[in-house]
Amino acid sequence: MQGRVLIIAGSDSGGGAGIQADIKTVTALGGYGMTAITALTAQNTLGVEAIEEISAPFVVKQIEMVLKDIGADAIKIGMLHRKEVVEAVAALFDQIDNLPPVVLDPVMIAKGGASLIAQDASEAIKARLIGPHTHILTPNIPEAERLTGMKIKNLSDMEKAGRALLNEGPVAVLMKGGHAEGVEIVDLLVSPQGIQTFSHRRIDSRHTHGTGCTLSSAIATGIAQGLSVPKAVERAIRYVENAIFEAPGFGAGHGPLNHGHTVGRFD
Repeated sequence: MQGRVLIIAGSDSGGGAGIQADIKTVTALGGYGMTAITALTAQNTLGVEAIEEISAPFVVKQIEMVLKDIGADAIKIGMLHRKEVVEAVAALFDQIDNLPPVVLDPVMIAKGGASLIAQDASEAIKARLIGPHTHILTPNIPEAERLTGMKIKNLSDMEKAGRALLNEGPVAVLMKGGHAEGVEIVDLLVSPQGIQTFSHRRIDSRHTHGTGCTLSSAIATGIAQGLSVPKAVERAIRYVENAIFEAPGFGAGHGPLNHGHTVGRFD
């Protein structure tokens, strides 16, 4: 087991996204996952019914307990939900020397359309986490629009938004193109070294719940295992593609992926 990944995110009672998807992903790729849960959700493949908040001090306590004993080679951040939690996590990171690389997935909208974050929380993420503490930022198109205030309609817009977010301070920005039209999905990795394009076919499936959580956790695992950013992104995209292809078909709505497709049977 190689690569310790601390996951700071919300729980998905349906098991397809959030902390549950993150832990499955890290484990399936040979890493060791640890968690700081930021919120509880009551949801299934049809949508989010309710959100129960976790206090900011308790979120911080979870992080502190993990880091002072087990440590981490990378940190993945997902749903933070409230400004108080964002500020508390950022304040803790301010105090940590040699903070592990942070992969920030700015979770804002659930697959079914429900908002998962308050407006002031998204503003705090931009001000307090993206600039000073983020190694890789992984927004989809709606999230990038919310963070930049730009309308994104094509690859040129994606590149402009990616560069705008890169100017906020992260080492790299992965602009995910899954919300764009077309039979092919194009993701753009924007960094000071330039633009790297990852093109892959769109899979016609309703079983895509948790793809963003899964992708960012897969990237964080690759970083924790010593892969370069482009290699970590490339492997993560392939992992998610196969997880969609082999989805178990559960639920009547946006179903979960098969996170365990890398794992063999044990009899």
